[in-house]
Amino acid sequence: MKKFTPAAAIGQTLRVTKAHAIRLKNKTIKKAEPARNFLYDVADFILFTSRATREIFSRDFEFTEFFNQCSKMGSRTLPLISVTGIIIGLVLTIQSRPVLVSFGSVSLLPAMVSISLIREMGPVITALICAGKIASGIGAELGSMKVTEQIDAMEVSSTNPVKFLVATTIMIPLLVLYADALGIFGSWIGANIKGSVTFNLFVAQAFAHIGFIDFMPALIKSFFFGAVIGLVGCYKGYTAGRGTESVGIAANSAVVISSLLVIIVDLVAVQITDML
Repeated sequence: MKKFTPAAAIGQTLRVTKAHAIRLKNKTIKKAEPARNFLYDVADFILFTSRATREIFSRDFEFTEFFNQCSKMGSRTLPLISVTGIIIGLVLTIQSRPVLVSFGSVSLLPAMVSISLIREMGPVITALICAGKIASGIGAELGSMKVTEQIDAMEVSSTNPVKFLVATTIMIPLLVLYADALGIFGSWIGANIKGSVTFNLFVAQAFAHIGFIDFMPALIKSFFFGAVIGLVGCYKGYTAGRGTESVGIAANSAVVISSLLVIIVDLVAVQITDML
């Protein structure tokens, strides 16, 4: 039987204290791990964005692949945006008409709907649809290329896929203009459900109160919406893991993060526009 001494007691206490300190350190590391991973992701995304920007303005830009990607993006989202644009204009008109009737201001209905569509509803809803359709497609496509090591092979051969994948974001402002036009057409349909107005008169009333200041901020922020959607989709697919499950994770996270960033960019754009 071991003899109990003060030295043995001190040693035992030190061992217990050291083990407790190690457990506390591990718990602290586990708690700090999400924040550390978030900061790593932010830093990697900034580096990825700077790299993609340099590649876009390089001399050997792949214009053929750029137009090919633009065509794919338009064909993927055009039917959904067409239906959504008409429904948005229709719903806004049906919901707003009773209120304007009570104030005797039905003639302001075309202008109100068109301003709402052009300034806010058209760009944001179109960007969110594209975030769900395009960002997931880019993330899944690049993620599958990452799993099958196609991206590694392209980098070894000095072919960078970033320069023609990120450039497809130029299509978002065009899709926004298309959605705005269909939204005004849907509003005209809604105005004729309980009334009668010609299309030419409706369009004249709609654009009577719209100026240059209404189009430019919406068009500029639509470009940033497209840049965010394309960059997030490319980044998530480009940094996907090696397993097959990582493809679904990349596509899902691309949709969630790009949708969130679209809302944040819209908030910042509204504040800047209000100050100007």
